[in-house]
Amino acid sequence: MQITDQQRLTLCCPSLPLAVYREAEAHLRQVNGVEAGLLPQTAQQFNYRQSQIGGLWIEFHDSIEAASRARVEQILAYYSDRYGDWQDCS
Repeated sequence: MQITDQQRLTLCCPSLPLAVYREAEAHLRQVNGVEAGLLPQTAQQFNYRQSQIGGLWIEFHDSIEAASRARVEQILAYYSDRYGDWQDCS
């Protein structure tokens, strides 16, 4: 996934389990200049085949370095390779 100059991304992967969302969030929070959190699920009915989380938000500080953006891309690619493509949930 190519990250643009946006300051905030909201991403989701419908098949990603809750524990993996939390793991991805923890990895992203370790990157300098990045904040991350989880979005609540908004579906009206529970579905075992869908994630219990609505998505993941990522915010970039104004002074973020290119290396940090590249690290975010690597982290997102790692999970995408294993669980499917990230989708824009904004």
